[in-house]
Amino acid sequence: MNRRQLERIVIDLAEGQWGLVTSAQAHAAGVTRVQLSRLADDAMLTRLAHGVYALRGAAETEHLNLRAAWLALDPDRPAVDRLREPTRGAVVSHASAARLHGLGDLDADRHEFILPERRQTRRSELRLHRGVLTPAEVMTVAGLPTATPERVVVDLLADRQDGEHVARVLGDAVRQRSVDPAQLTPRLSPFAVRFGLSAGRGDLLLEHLLDLGNAADHVLADRLVSAARTNNLRVTQVIRALESPRVRRQIEQVLAEEPEIRRG
Repeated sequence: MNRRQLERIVIDLAEGQWGLVTSAQAHAAGVTRVQLSRLADDAMLTRLAHGVYALRGAAETEHLNLRAAWLALDPDRPAVDRLREPTRGAVVSHASAARLHGLGDLDADRHEFILPERRQTRRSELRLHRGVLTPAEVMTVAGLPTATPERVVVDLLADRQDGEHVARVLGDAVRQRSVDPAQLTPRLSPFAVRFGLSAGRGDLLLEHLLDLGNAADHVLADRLVSAARTNNLRVTQVIRALESPRVRRQIEQVLAEEPEIRRG
């Protein structure tokens, strides 16, 4: 195999993988370790993670190290094959997923993934979690299988992350409209006691986190707009009604007569 053929093989393998190729993929295509080392010595390739190389020019690719870490967890399979069945393999999760989604301000100093089977690693830059995700809990972000914002919030709470950090993640997700508070509420129930709330009160925990994340008013506004649409009202009508002292007095009277509404 001459140099041109060798380079063509490596470039073809890296295509569709953000300019990355694993040593396992290269070996399966007939490229020896010595040949890979020579390409690295000639600066055509750069070693990134264990058994993962980047083509020259790929260094500017966003989230390159996270992508390399994901490839290294299943180095034999091309990225395109893994993406067809994302729940079978590693999925970006926890703080790494929050960062990909642009949520909160958690330190993502380690690459975090959920895998369906228990796996240990000695690599300090990795943190692996065992868990089963449904297809509805995984989405593609920046070309990587990533836990949805709803699942990220639940995983961070299960991981005992600080409440304020989780609240900022949730607040950003609400403002981006990438999470449905109503669907999230029952999943928060197991964590209510930890925050000094009654057992099973996911609704109260949601309110608490929304307040901490400065997103409570955003949720209320969305609910009002939704109610206006459901009742075939113009949003401007709803706004004018809320600004009316007479309407507010009527609302207070209803609340006084129907305490159950106030508790809801």
